[in-house]
Amino acid sequence: MNFPRKGRSLAKYSLFGHRDPARLAEAESVVVIGLGRFGSALALELMKSGTEVLGIDGDEEVVQMHNRLLTHVVRADSTKEATLRELSVPDFSSVVVAIGGDIQANILTASLLLKLGIANIWAKAVSDPHGEILTQLGVNHVIYPEKDMGKRVAHLVRGAMQDYIEIGENFALVKTAPPRALIGVPLGQAKVRARYGITVTAFHRPGAGWSYTSLDTVIEDGDIILIAGESARVEEYSLMR
Repeated sequence: MNFPRKGRSLAKYSLFGHRDPARLAEAESVVVIGLGRFGSALALELMKSGTEVLGIDGDEEVVQMHNRLLTHVVRADSTKEATLRELSVPDFSSVVVAIGGDIQANILTASLLLKLGIANIWAKAVSDPHGEILTQLGVNHVIYPEKDMGKRVAHLVRGAMQDYIEIGENFALVKTAPPRALIGVPLGQAKVRARYGITVTAFHRPGAGWSYTSLDTVIEDGDIILIAGESARVEEYSLMR
C-alpha cells in the first residue's frame, strides 16, 4: 500500500491512534465516517467486539473525544476523493457512512466510496427519499437507525415483549415470557407452530443460560423464550398470559 506516513503529506490531518490506517485496512477492520451519536455508538460497539475501527469526522472536538477509544481516528473531509485515498479508505472492505446532519455530505461520501470500489458500504438514511437516493446510487446496505429503533420500541411498548428484532419483511424474533398454557408441557405436545404460527427457538432458564429447544423441551415458570414468526403472530403470542 502507498499510504503516506504521519508527518509527511498527512500532517494536515489531526490523526490519533497507535496503528497506521494502511495496516489497519489489512486487518479486515471497518471505517466509520461520521462520529455523531449513531456513528460513535457503532464504532465503540465494533471495538468492544474486537473489530478495529478507523473513525473519520470533520469536527476536531469530536475527534479529540474519540482519541484512545478507537484504533485510529482522524479529522478529515470525507467528501474529497484525495482525502479518502490518503487515508487508505479504498483498501478497506467495509465502510459505514454514519453522517446524519448533512445529507449532501452523506450522499457525496457514499458516491465516492462507490467510485473507489468499496465492497461493502453501509449508509445511514434519515428519510425514505434519502434512502431511495442512496439505493439508486448503488449502496448495498441502506440503514434507518431512527426509523428502525422507533418501530422496535413501538412493538415493545404495545406488548409484553422484552426484545424485538425485525429480521426482514414481516418476520421477527421476539424475547418474551411464556404464556401459562406453555408451561409444563413438552413443546412437541404444545403444537405451538400449528396452533399459533410461531416457533419457540430457544429458552433461558435462570442460572442455566440460553439453550436451543427440542420437541422434548419443557418450559418452566420463570423461563424466558425466544420465538420466531410473522410479526403480527409473534406480537399476538407475546400478549398471551
